[in-house]
Formats: sequence, C-alpha cells, structure tokens
Amino acid sequence: MVRQQADVVITGAFVGILWFLPGSVGPFLVGRAVDQGITGGSTEALLKWCLLLLLIVLVGGVFGIVMHTFAVRSWLIALYRTTKLVTRKTTQMGHVMPQRAPTGEILSVSSGDSDQFGALMECLSRAAAALMAYLLVAAIVLSTSVQLGLVVLVAAPILVGLAMPLLKPLQRRQATERTRSADLTSMATDIVAGLRILRGIGGEHTFGRNYADQSQKVRHAGVSAGTWQALVDAIGVLFSGLFLVALTWLGARQVIAGTLTVGQLISFFGYALFMVWPIQTFFELAQKWVRCLVSAHKTIAVMEHQPPWREEREPKPLPLAAPIVDEKSGFAASPGRLTLVVSALPDDSAALADRLGRYLPADTDPVSAELDEGIKGRAARQARAERQQARARRAARDLEIAHGRWGVRVGDVDLAEATMADVRRHIMVSDTASLVFAGTLQSALDPHQVLTRSQAEQVLHVAAAEDVFEAMPGGWQGRIDERGRGLSGGQRQRLVLARALATDPEILVLVEPTSAVDAHTEAMIAERLAAHRRGRTTIVMSVSPLLLHYADDVAFLQDGHVVAQGRHEDLLRNNRDYRRVVARNMEEIDV
Repeated sequence: MVRQQADVVITGAFVGILWFLPGSVGPFLVGRAVDQGITGGSTEALLKWCLLLLLIVLVGGVFGIVMHTFAVRSWLIALYRTTKLVTRKTTQMGHVMPQRAPTGEILSVSSGDSDQFGALMECLSRAAAALMAYLLVAAIVLSTSVQLGLVVLVAAPILVGLAMPLLKPLQRRQATERTRSADLTSMATDIVAGLRILRGIGGEHTFGRNYADQSQKVRHAGVSAGTWQALVDAIGVLFSGLFLVALTWLGARQVIAGTLTVGQLISFFGYALFMVWPIQTFFELAQKWVRCLVSAHKTIAVMEHQPPWREEREPKPLPLAAPIVDEKSGFAASPGRLTLVVSALPDDSAALADRLGRYLPADTDPVSAELDEGIKGRAARQARAERQQARARRAARDLEIAHGRWGVRVGDVDLAEATMADVRRHIMVSDTASLVFAGTLQSALDPHQVLTRSQAEQVLHVAAAEDVFEAMPGGWQGRIDERGRGLSGGQRQRLVLARALATDPEILVLVEPTSAVDAHTEAMIAERLAAHRRGRTTIVMSVSPLLLHYADDVAFLQDGHVVAQGRHEDLLRNNRDYRRVVARNMEEIDV
C-alpha cells in the first residue's frame, strides 16, 4: 500500500519539512537575534533576524495547511482503497466469500482496518518530515556543540527502542479487541438478518443477551488495550521530558564554562522543546505500525481467497429452449414450461436450486483467520496453522467441485462447459436470501436501467407489488432503506420477485417466492406468474397449492431425489407422501 501511494507519501513528507521549518530553524534565528541584536546592541541585526523569523513562520503556516490537505488525502486514499479492494474481492468471489470468511471479519477489514491503514499513511508522511527536521536540528547543534549534537542525534532512537518491549503486549490486546469486535459484528449481522424469525419464536431476548455479553467482552478488551496504549503514551511523554531535562542541563553547564553564548543556550532550549514533537511522532509511528500489522494479517486473510471457477479454453454456449437436467437428483424441466419442485425438506429443494444456478454448496461454516482470546505462544502458532490448513482444505474442496463436471445440463451442455457469465445471463436464481439494497425504488427494481416505464409496471403487477409503489413518497424515486427496512416482509419479498422477473432470463429459478404473503396475494401472484412466464422455462421451489394449481409439471423430491413427476392433480390423487406434504399447506390456506 505504501508503494502504491508512494507519490502522495513522499510529496506529503517534503511538504511536512517546510511545515516543520519554524521549529527546526526558528530557535537558531532566535539565538542569532539575541546574540547579535540584544547582547550585541545592534537594532539592525535584531530587525533582520526578526523579519527572517517572521518569513519562516509564514512559510510554516502556509505549508501547514498544505500538509493537512495531503494528510487527509493520504488517509482517505488508503481507507477507500482498502474498502474498494474488499468490495472487489467480495464481488469476485460472489456467493463463495461468506462461505470462506465470517461476515464480521470482512466488514471489520472494510471499516476498522481500512481506517488503521489510513492513519498509518498520514503518520508516515509526518514521521518522514519529522526525521528530516530531526537530522537538520542535529546538524545545527553538532556545529554548535558536538556533545549536545550527539545527545540530540542518538536520543530519539534510544528512547523509541526502550519503548518497543511495551508494543508487543499492546499488539496482543489490540488483536484480542479486533477479534471480539469482529465476532460482535458477525453476531449483529446474523441477528438483523433473522430478526423476524427470532421474534416469531421468541428468541430475540436470548440473542439480545448474547449480544450484550459479547459487547461487554469487547468493552473489556478495549479497556485493556486502552490501558496499555495509555502506558505507552505516558512513557513516550516521560522519555521526551527526560530528554528535555538532560539537554537543558548539559547546555547550561556549557554556558557556565563559556563554550556557549546566551543566544546559543536559548536556541538549545527551543530545540529541546521542539525535539519532543519529532520523538513523539516516532512513537506514534511505531504504535500505528504495530496496530497495522494486526490489520494487515486480517486483510491478507480476506484478500488471499481466490475464486474456484475456471473458464474452459473453448467454452460452449448454452442452447436456448432446451431442457435443464440435474443428474444428482434426477430432476428435469422441459423448456417453456412452469415446473414446481415439492419437497418435505426445504434444504433439499434449496440445494437443487443452487446446483441449477451453479452455486457451490454452503454446507460448512467459514473459518476465521483470528485466534481465540487467551491463546499465546506455541498454542497460538499451532492454532493459526490449524486454521490455515482448514481454510486450505475448504479452498481445495471448492476447486475440486468447481473444476469437474457440474452435473447439470442445459440441452447437451454441462454448466461447467459454459462460461460463468453465460450461466448467469441465462439462469437466474432468486431465493429467500436475496437482498434489497438502499436506493430508489427504480434502482431496487431495475438496477441496470433497462426497463421502460410500462415494463417496470408490468413486473410489479405480476408480483402483486403495486402497493410498494403506492406507499413510496416520490413514486419511482422514493427512497428505500438498506435491506428494505421500511417495507414489510411480504412487500420486500414481492419486490425481490419483481426484480427477478425484470431480468427476463431464459431459465428462472424461484425459491419460496410467496412464503411471506397472504393466501389472497399468493393466488394473484400464481395466476399472473404463470401467464407472464408462459413459453419460458420457470422452476419454482414451493409446496404452495395455489402455485401448484398453475404448474405444468411437478417434481416431488424425497431425500434429495425425484421420486415422482407429473401433474399436480395426478400426484395428489396417486402419491400418498406427496399428498401428505401438500395437504398441510392446503389446510393452512383453508384456515
């Protein structure tokens, strides 16, 4: 990152040198004014040195403003570059990313760690300028007094070195704080995503208590890290003060001995005060560097993930108006027909939808790169190695699955033989995890802005989502909150359905598209969906009798395999297991 924005860092350092000019040259000018103007009794010399000092102060003030501009620019470049990298990596990985890394860990890198990198870049320019000022001051005092010059030259490295042992405990406590904070973010994300379900089963209080307990752990970790941070800061101030006392004492002795003038002594007082600033800047750089090492490990753990997909050298185009077949389950859907998949276990039908859309199975939990609290030394190295091995095994498994035959064919073309772009263009899977992003109603429905007004109104009508438009102040330009928080569950689900219909894919796969709506609305959607998608392949995972009534074909899954296929009425009459699954939903609708 430093290499990529080296031009900004170097320019900021040169600007910083001019910003430090009053502190690095000012005491020398004051000393000259005292020796030649006051002690020497020359008004002309006093005026000359005072005017020169004023000029230096004005230069420092102007470049202080410029330095602040470069500092903010350097900070923001590092911050948003990290955010862009995480966003790009997440987009590159797609649905695989949350299977590889915890959501809280990704969000922590994008928000907290990116800010740490920005703070380091700002401090780096300032520290480089402080180093130049430090060397300039050392040269000035060496030319005046070798003894004092050597003290100034070696004091800063020695003082920073003495504080370094304190940075290791600080790093461990900051790592613990980051880990607990990332876990808290993951927990908050899960709670928000499942809040409606939690309320339905009365589990929000349990999860609320768990969140509160984790919040306290984060607070305790923050207090512990803050205590060590305060200790490091206090030692920095203490060592800087000791340096100031030593430098002043040595300078006073030389004045008494007659080897220094009064003006030179005043200059040394000024330099003793000024050198506190560069030394504290060096301390600050060391601390931020240590914090950024923690952030860098986390960021690398996120960025090192690679997508498992490999494009064929000679990909085959997916044929149009062709049947789609899943070899694992035995499922087949004829082109241009509405096919419903019924399963007593929703996970089986959801897994089928994933295969039809060429999505990797999410059957394992992501492995965090962060270590659990309290693990140190050899145990920490072993735990880190085990997690790295687990991550490598997961990546290898994904590669093996993605690089072989996929087992889903469109016509005679296996999905693995086509490009991923072709698969995504022809096959659209819309499931219950589909999200609504913040923005206008128009951008939520038509993010690529390809629909006409009549087409947008049509898909809203098919999804029975006209009330979403009517409830929006501002109509199409009405604002929707993140995740559609201002909408009811049914409205959000119907908006997602309308968005999927708006893409008008060759093959549309819908997973429980009406689970959050009432029976009356579901009946309207079923009738309109069948009419709207007539002539195009549509596959719906649902046990809703209202949708089944309009199905051209129905496939019945048991233990992940198709055990019966035909018309809904025939299966209902001839298959007892099918009747048992569907009848429960018929009773719910009647009630």
